[in-house]
Amino acid sequence: MSKLGLDFEKVATAKRAARAIADNVQTFVDRYTTVAVERALCRLAGIDGVDDRGVPLPNVLVDQIKAEGLLREGILFFIANAMAATSLSPPAIAERVARGHLSLTRQPVQPASVIAGILRPLAEEGLARVQHRRQRRERYLATIGEGAKPYLYVIVATGNIHEDVVQARAAARQGADIIAVIRTTGQSLLDYVPHGATTEGFGGTYATRENFRIMRAALDEESEALGRYIRLCNYCSGLCMPEIAALGALEGLDVMLNDALYGILFRDINMQRTLVDQYTSRVINAFAGVIINTGEDNYLTTADAVEQAHTVLASDLINEQLALLAGLPPAQMGLGHAFEMDPALENGFLLELAQAQMTREIFPEAPLKYMPPTKFMTGNIFRGHIQDALFNIIGAWTSQGIQLLGMPTEAIHTPFMSDRYLSIENARYIFSTLRDIGEEIEYKPDGIIRRRAAEVLDNAIILLQTIEKEGLFAALEKGIFADIRRPLNGGKGLDGVAEKGERYTNPFIPAMRQQLSNPQTPHK
Repeated sequence: MSKLGLDFEKVATAKRAARAIADNVQTFVDRYTTVAVERALCRLAGIDGVDDRGVPLPNVLVDQIKAEGLLREGILFFIANAMAATSLSPPAIAERVARGHLSLTRQPVQPASVIAGILRPLAEEGLARVQHRRQRRERYLATIGEGAKPYLYVIVATGNIHEDVVQARAAARQGADIIAVIRTTGQSLLDYVPHGATTEGFGGTYATRENFRIMRAALDEESEALGRYIRLCNYCSGLCMPEIAALGALEGLDVMLNDALYGILFRDINMQRTLVDQYTSRVINAFAGVIINTGEDNYLTTADAVEQAHTVLASDLINEQLALLAGLPPAQMGLGHAFEMDPALENGFLLELAQAQMTREIFPEAPLKYMPPTKFMTGNIFRGHIQDALFNIIGAWTSQGIQLLGMPTEAIHTPFMSDRYLSIENARYIFSTLRDIGEEIEYKPDGIIRRRAAEVLDNAIILLQTIEKEGLFAALEKGIFADIRRPLNGGKGLDGVAEKGERYTNPFIPAMRQQLSNPQTPHK
């Protein structure tokens, strides 16, 4: 039953159009690989570390085959071929290549059956490592449990991973359920993952495997002390999307910002590159039990939240279908939307409520990620705290899954621990005192809220049917989302894309997909 009186035949029409759009994208994606996809496979095969110049070993290997015009064959073919010739493990092969003692492309070519026989146990070992981390999370959830939804999501962003740990521990003790370590400015445009623990960053902290390990260990300690599991969030977007997904899966992250459309629109990453990367990253996240967050909320920082609300819904619907094609269940889809209307707008709260309730009804199983006001935060901390309170009221009212808490100093500086405390206190009070308000309130037939939801859905259908005819690539070139235009062959990273060759092989992703399609298969 829809409290908004939504026409679910129209919702089904919208989802069919979104599926057609996603299928068209997937047809393209299936034909290509990228340097980031191949580096992710290196990580899953156990390759880590750097050479004597500090270059990550996955980059050393993939850059070698790319330089020789062989990226189309994929890194695993060459690793398996070298394993047959040398009897060395993938990490040992990477070390020898880095020292100049071995060339991946100068080994005798083995039959496909030999390559497959070598890669099969390698994939099984990689999947087992990811399954082990997933099991660890599931044991925690089964024994100590977690906080009630909406999850209280807060950020730490000092630039120093060790200081981030101090702030994350404090936030957990204050009541946070998800700690997001904001990535340092510009890292999304690096075509490599830095190595080791980092202590310098601007506007955030580098996403590295060691930083993941350090923070996960600290939050495990806090989880055990507090008696509730604290989730860790980072970013697998940008030019290293699938590689960071692999590292997060191996180190036990729980939530990942994972959205190609965000990278295309707001980081000018080439759309062909990042949509191919997104598929692999989402399969890995699905297999690892990681909740993804999408970035539709960002559209409303550049486009008007009233006029362009339907673009958020349309993008959510496309993202849902792309995620389903990657094997992600709805329970792992933190589809994004935001409270971003001008506070001077008369009845703006009612329009925001309509948008949030509509999103909840259209995606009933998804742990929706609801974003706080940012565009109209002014530095007036008192008004800002009220804006955040209104946002929290709607989050409680419409049963959002992930509530990213706003800070009263949002428009002034990176929040202090005291600011974070005030935001958590605000949310906990509202979520407690309004816990069941959504079950108690009905909406007036033909009132403002119902009419608004119906209007947004109708406009989203029109937009989706237009994109279905033109294709997503053409729609992005025209600036359909966020009023930002991006060219098909422009942006960053296109030179790292290659059409798959005859010898291309990648048993990791099909093995993950096979287990995802059979939920009865236990995670060993």
